[in-house]
Amino acid sequence: MIGKNILIVDDTETNIDILIDLLDDKYELLVATDGSTALEILAQEKIDLVLLDIMMPIMDGYDVCKHIRNNYNTEELPIIFITAKSDEESIEKAYDIGGNDYVVKPFKAKELLARIDTQLKLKTLIDNLERVASYDEMTGIYNRRKFFQLAVDVFKEGIDNLYAVMIDIDKFKDVNDKYGHPTGDKVIKLVAKEISKNICEDSIFGRVGGEEFAILCFKDSAQTVKEKIEKLRKNIENLEILSDNNELIKCTISEGIAKATNETKTIDALLKEADIALYEAKGTGRNRVIFR
Repeated sequence: MIGKNILIVDDTETNIDILIDLLDDKYELLVATDGSTALEILAQEKIDLVLLDIMMPIMDGYDVCKHIRNNYNTEELPIIFITAKSDEESIEKAYDIGGNDYVVKPFKAKELLARIDTQLKLKTLIDNLERVASYDEMTGIYNRRKFFQLAVDVFKEGIDNLYAVMIDIDKFKDVNDKYGHPTGDKVIKLVAKEISKNICEDSIFGRVGGEEFAILCFKDSAQTVKEKIEKLRKNIENLEILSDNNELIKCTISEGIAKATNETKTIDALLKEADIALYEAKGTGRNRVIFR
């Protein structure tokens, strides 16, 4: 699994050298000789697995594991304790605080390699399952379930300058009826791609229905949001899409915007306001932006 990053955390140079000799040709290795350095590396680098000694000064392996588990769950970042402590109490504590596996020194090389391989394969499997559960297969953006999950979390953090945008492709049924579903899928993909290109990185963007999308974003002013969403509308109006029969198709979108206020008690209420604005846009001629 070359390309996987493993962080070795141990205060003994000999132990580190043994692990480097064993793993260097199979993985990308980073080394920390104390707990605080390990946490600094984790904050700056993408780490796929941690090999963690228990007996270290100032911050022992247990404390390091506790700090890691405040930021990563056991599926996101596997931790294998490698230690000379072989008593049942130490082993039980390691698992209780979030360790994924436990290897006693001196270890057998093949056994350690197998345990590392198992944890990395399990992490890859879980990552793939999470992607399937979180992303829309057609467009690659968040699906409805993941969008609402993230939206709830964002709303809990605070509503200052929080805006919701609901977007619908105008007369999409006519596209499917006239050109067929493969062309309809192409339209959805291109619209999603254009929206993705024109929103800020910290925005939450998802496909929440067949031809319906939603955005959550933070902006300092309503005017900034209006201008950005209006620009998006124009960009999509200018898109040129070829059907499977090489016919040129033009499409437009309608958009509704709502700002969270002190009266907005839930994320559902905010999105409902944006949805009302969207239906007003569609009911007053489509291909326009309405702000509530």
